[in-house]
Amino acid sequence: MSEQRRPKILMIYTGGTIGMKENPVTKALEPFDFNHLLDNVPKLKKLDYDISHHQFRTPIDSSDMNPEHWSHIVRVIADNYEVYDGFVVLHGTDTMAYTASALSFMLQRLSKPVIITGSQLPIGEVRTDGEENLITALQIAAARDSDGKPMVREVAILFENYLWRGNRSTKKSADNFDAFRSNNYPHLAKIGLDITFNKDVLWRGTVFGEPLDVHYAMDTNVVYLDLFPGIQENIIRSVLNIEGLKGVVMKTFGAGNGPSDPWFGEAIRDAVNRGLVIMNITQCANGEVDPYRYMSGLELAQTGVVPGHDLTSEAAITKLMYLFGCDMKAEQVKKYMQTDLCGEMS
Repeated sequence: MSEQRRPKILMIYTGGTIGMKENPVTKALEPFDFNHLLDNVPKLKKLDYDISHHQFRTPIDSSDMNPEHWSHIVRVIADNYEVYDGFVVLHGTDTMAYTASALSFMLQRLSKPVIITGSQLPIGEVRTDGEENLITALQIAAARDSDGKPMVREVAILFENYLWRGNRSTKKSADNFDAFRSNNYPHLAKIGLDITFNKDVLWRGTVFGEPLDVHYAMDTNVVYLDLFPGIQENIIRSVLNIEGLKGVVMKTFGAGNGPSDPWFGEAIRDAVNRGLVIMNITQCANGEVDPYRYMSGLELAQTGVVPGHDLTSEAAITKLMYLFGCDMKAEQVKKYMQTDLCGEMS
């Protein structure tokens, strides 16, 4: 990018609290028009950027976000990839980590910033966090290193005082401005008086300038299986025998442990032998699955369950969707679920 040219940033407005307004009758928050957002952030005009926007025809609550919407976002980015220097996606917080993870897999060989942000309060309110989040996201999308290349070359979440890798993030609070956290990976940047990038942890796994490799298909024949003390055999077998099911993200105890009941191991083994891909991730906020630490974890691994290491639950489920969406067979999916594709696992 020429130093004389203003950064060109495309904002993609999907909906969410940042662009909502209170219904005067019901008092409920409802998605509003993108023009409302611009009207309430006059500071945008002070940025010396060339800012354009794309708006979902019908802005959605993030609880309604689905793979078709992800494909829409990806298509907008792909269609405008050569035109813009960076992208800012405005999104509701509830499913933001899912979207960030999904986009990181769908946009392979990404070498430009895709910054996802939103807010806990509507941008029109006096105490809103939306204005600062939006402006900071735009500044990060425009940031360049000493060589003039994008400082951020990955999908990231900007919220409050931190920039997090998208596929390492999870929502940790429903009512704090500091709503997101990456428990197993450092922040990419800290926002204070300045934006201080943690350059050693920024994604550099892609050769800059390589053509973007875009994927649109996501196979949703996947499910979570959350273990708990007292879980019954009929429940386990019912989940594992769902018609058309291809992949399971099993949330286990501690370092990847499950019940030692013989029926549990048998049910898991039967499912794996039928070709079901079962990922083992921990229910803990921090740490990772270590199948060799305890006997129960080792027994799961010996049945063919794939250790998910330190994947977040959002990254694990969307990565399964992505790999099956690439028409991979079970054995290929197992291989790539244990392969770091875009910084999602250590």
